[in-house]
Amino acid sequence: MGLPFRDLVTSQEVPWEELAGRSVAVDGYNALYQFLATIRQSDGRLFTDTEGRVTSHLVGLLYRTTSLLAEGVRPVWVFDGAPPALKAGTLSSRFRVKEKAEADWKEALAAGDMVTARRKAAATSRLSREMVEEARRLLTALGVPSLQAPSEGEAQAAFMAAKGQVWASASEDYDGLLFGAPRLVRGLSARPRKGERTAAQVIDREKLLSALGVNGDELILIGILVGTDYNDGAPGYGPKRALKLAQEHLGWEASLRKAGLEVASVEPVAELFRRPAVEEVPTPVFGVPDEEAVRRLLVDGHGFSDDRVAAAVHRAQKVRPSAPSASATPKGRQASLDGFGTEERS
Repeated sequence: MGLPFRDLVTSQEVPWEELAGRSVAVDGYNALYQFLATIRQSDGRLFTDTEGRVTSHLVGLLYRTTSLLAEGVRPVWVFDGAPPALKAGTLSSRFRVKEKAEADWKEALAAGDMVTARRKAAATSRLSREMVEEARRLLTALGVPSLQAPSEGEAQAAFMAAKGQVWASASEDYDGLLFGAPRLVRGLSARPRKGERTAAQVIDREKLLSALGVNGDELILIGILVGTDYNDGAPGYGPKRALKLAQEHLGWEASLRKAGLEVASVEPVAELFRRPAVEEVPTPVFGVPDEEAVRRLLVDGHGFSDDRVAAAVHRAQKVRPSAPSASATPKGRQASLDGFGTEERS
């Protein structure tokens, strides 16, 4: 679900030219769930092959990745490992939401309401281990590095960005800012309007902290007050009220007590953001797309169009990205972050 920080955050709009040659650590689960939610048939059903195996995630991954490579952007895909114990409540809640959405989807189908059916179906997405493993095989065939984090993928991506192994982390959620990502890229896949060259929006963490008048620990405080994937938040606290309290600079314990939260109950959540489960990894290395390997996986394995697969791979081969720059800062105008739109189709 992510943090409801939209009203607090401003970003810089960045054209493709300023992202070319840069590497970004992509929140893999976040992206794959987007593909499963949006790449569906008119009645809400997922795209599948002749054997009934889901292919929507592979469609999105193929076109998203090769489009980024064609623009010179180097995506390093980071996938979740074991979820923190504190996330059990959120995961249970999400499961119940999916069950309810699936029942609503079937009801809409039976009533012939395809608009409602497709909308409800988007909330039923489930990502299996086999789907993630297949996604990683496709990335390997494309010459794109991927890795599995020890726990939260966003935390690992933020860690890599902070170490300078990648230029930024990329996700549609704001959690990476609490995990310490120096830059967060949102909307990386949004398809620009004709004639536009805007690629995404970049949030610079230090500039954000300065603009809000808080420090990193107070940003974590705001997250805890409004609620994260690991706690329910303080009653009556939305983003703006939480920010106002953080700006009083009362100190950690005094702020929590004023909001009616027990320090001991939320301290583990704060520690999860301050010191998440991450690991040192080698700096990612990009290879050359192996067209035959991609064809074996998608064309032979799932019946994808040979011509479309070849065109996607050739698009990625046109421009090989250069070494990333960890110090340059994109230029652009500030703008409120808009929603995310994924339009890949098979």
